[in-house]
Amino acid sequence: MSANAPSDLRADCSNCFGLCCVALAFAKSADFAVDKDAGEPCRNLLADHRCGIHPALRAKGFTGCTVFDCFGAGQKTSQVTFGGESWRDSTDTAKRMFAVFPVMRQLHELLFYLTEAVALRAAKPIRADLLAALEETERMTRTGPDAFGALDVAGHREGVNALLLRASELARAGAPKQKNKRFRRGADLIGAKLAGVDLRGANLRGAYLIGADLHGADLRLADLIGADFRDADLRGADLTESLFLTQAQLNAAKGDARTRLPAALSRPSHW
Repeated sequence: MSANAPSDLRADCSNCFGLCCVALAFAKSADFAVDKDAGEPCRNLLADHRCGIHPALRAKGFTGCTVFDCFGAGQKTSQVTFGGESWRDSTDTAKRMFAVFPVMRQLHELLFYLTEAVALRAAKPIRADLLAALEETERMTRTGPDAFGALDVAGHREGVNALLLRASELARAGAPKQKNKRFRRGADLIGAKLAGVDLRGANLRGAYLIGADLHGADLRLADLIGADFRDADLRGADLTESLFLTQAQLNAAKGDARTRLPAALSRPSHW
């Protein structure tokens, strides 16, 4: 990967040193079969940085691994920030790399959302601001490894979120106005019966949709940034024009061949 090339926002595990399997902590739960401290290699990580149980992660209690997405931060940290030097090479490299990766992952997530926002036709009035934010975020990802700790990622994220919200408002302005007050930002819709419901243009940012029945629901132009879709039923749902939907959200849900997806995302193998 060229140091000056635009960021790849899809995870490329073949060019990463298994950072999500080492740098991050796991807590034993329904998503992870074991506890693991940050900086401790997962017991399933092989010497070549591949997962030894990848085809059987769900069956062996590691569902959380199947829904994680680094948005390409793994290969950026491994091949650009550290120039192909592995955390296995030295204790110092490991310490610095494990500190950089979580920050890089936050920045790459912002790049993912900003890239989508820039492409929205309705966001044309603020496209210049979105492009400026995209460029600044990209610049931050190119920071040297020893300067990552000084980045004001929280402050930058706040500014980006304001732009993304404005882009969302512009895009959703063309959708039917949602009158049901249940469908709002951060709504508790855990286990909600929403089969076939028209959710076009709904602001479901950060909504809890865990186990919700969205069978056949229309989610076009719904803002889904940060919505929790764990075990949500998306069979036959229409997500083709939904806003800020990620692969990780889809991987956490249940769907089928009739579920309509945005072109940039893939149908999960377990559906």
